[in-house]
Amino acid sequence: MENAAIARVFQEIADLLEIKGENAFRIRAYRAAADSVADCPERVADLPADRLHELPGIGKDLAAKIRELADTGGLAYHRTLLEEFPPSILDLLKLQGVGPKTVALLYRTLGISTLDELESAASTGRLRAIKGMGAKKEELILKALDERRRFSGRHLLADTHRVASTLVEHLRARAPHATIEPVGSLRRGSETCGDIDILAAGAPPEIMDWFTSAPAIARVLGRGDTKSSVLLDDGYQADLRLVPPESLGAALQYFTGSKAHNIALRDRALQRGLKLNEYGLFTVDDGTRVAGATEQEIYAALDLPFVPPELREHRGEIEAAGERRLPALIDRGDLRGDVHMHTTATDGHDDIETMARAAEALGYEYLAITDHSKALAMANGLDERRALAHAKAIREVGRRLEHVTVLAGIECDIRPDGSLDLADDCLAQLDLVIASVHSGFNQDEAQMTDRVLAALDNPWVDVLGHPTGRLLLRRDPYRLDVERVIQAAADAGVALEINSQPDRLDLSDVQARLARDRGVPIVISTDAHSHRGLDLVRWGIAVARRAWLEAPDVLNTRPFGEFRARLRRHRTSDARIASRR
Repeated sequence: MENAAIARVFQEIADLLEIKGENAFRIRAYRAAADSVADCPERVADLPADRLHELPGIGKDLAAKIRELADTGGLAYHRTLLEEFPPSILDLLKLQGVGPKTVALLYRTLGISTLDELESAASTGRLRAIKGMGAKKEELILKALDERRRFSGRHLLADTHRVASTLVEHLRARAPHATIEPVGSLRRGSETCGDIDILAAGAPPEIMDWFTSAPAIARVLGRGDTKSSVLLDDGYQADLRLVPPESLGAALQYFTGSKAHNIALRDRALQRGLKLNEYGLFTVDDGTRVAGATEQEIYAALDLPFVPPELREHRGEIEAAGERRLPALIDRGDLRGDVHMHTTATDGHDDIETMARAAEALGYEYLAITDHSKALAMANGLDERRALAHAKAIREVGRRLEHVTVLAGIECDIRPDGSLDLADDCLAQLDLVIASVHSGFNQDEAQMTDRVLAALDNPWVDVLGHPTGRLLLRRDPYRLDVERVIQAAADAGVALEINSQPDRLDLSDVQARLARDRGVPIVISTDAHSHRGLDLVRWGIAVARRAWLEAPDVLNTRPFGEFRARLRRHRTSDARIASRR
């Protein structure tokens, strides 16, 4: 059983216990266990008992439950809890803004246990009659239902990668000499994906049997000699296509897409008397094969350098390739530091030193610890006194480490009126300040834009964190004039963040490219809440590559001295000194 599946069971137990109104300590224990399992780099199902006990938050009882899940594929305690409620009640928890307490209230008062029942009650005004709900909550629930409908059938990039990798590894183990690759939107690094598409070349015919009998398959939708389709337990449809080796490059190019990129490339081929399809590149006159075994030779035959998959969205990449001005895209190895992460001082799972040593192990030159400010009470946010004491503790840890510089920062809330959550004299004593919005998402565009612009006016703000506040497949961005914010950031010298959390990826690729074009410095951060979370940077890198970013466009690719000098606080400070002279 995969870690994600075990974590999901523990998370559902916590949700069901909260719906029941059970002990808060037990609820937190299951949520902590879910995080611990999800973050573990090894398959916990394969770990012996003594190793399970080493995982944070996993005691004897929870270790036994992991063992039961691994051995039987289910958990008796989980099934018992599910029997107390209709199975559909967990669907309600997938709505943005609907937590276990709200679900319990809806179930107790109106007997609501399905999305259809909830929509009917909200549409007819029955929710507002419940004490503690009101018209505003009813409106938010209707919006959440609409968002769920629009996002149906899509999956996060990170989740899709995990599921596809399991399938691909299953096939590669059985056909080690074949080329087996995921294609489609996953290969392009799209922020959300639909179906999983896998391409195989040089594999025996039995690969279709191996594919349709792979673990976690709920149903076989179709089985053929060159294409098969399955429905997975996680709700994905996965398709496998088998092509001959001489067509591998053409098939990779065709099935990677995007559709618009492929159309433009086919038009370019026709202009040269060629035709391009998933089998190869051929002359129109007599069908002679020109290329097809590799993608590189396909593009070369069309007088183009290789176009990286992330750029194939018909956003000027073919023109840029033709003029030999494709960017040298940023790579994970270009990063020298991570400047947004949390510790046990607020809502993180690891202490300062654990986070710092994990960053050091990744080869980083520097990191910034940026725990939450006081407005985020649910995260045990820091007030001025605690923030400065925490900064002292961070610096003490930094003095013990030889190969990495540890910055004492903060993720400071932007209040609804645009003021910051901590006093300026506190922020001035820190090494880096990220300003972020975590509440009040329902302001109109003018209010939210003025709010963010006011925060950017504060001279101690260095970075604007997850600038649009979106949660992919759960919550739309708040209403914001992004172009005005980007221009204000450029004018103030404030960096904009690409947040690597898989459900944020905020800024988006389109917005990050616009910011780059306007001269705004970018940082790619993980917003990690455990040392394992530092690996999430791969998803921020994917966004940056789709945004055409090169290493010099990203602030935290620079050596520490240059990075520090380019932070807004030091540029502003230098300007103040120069003006006094």
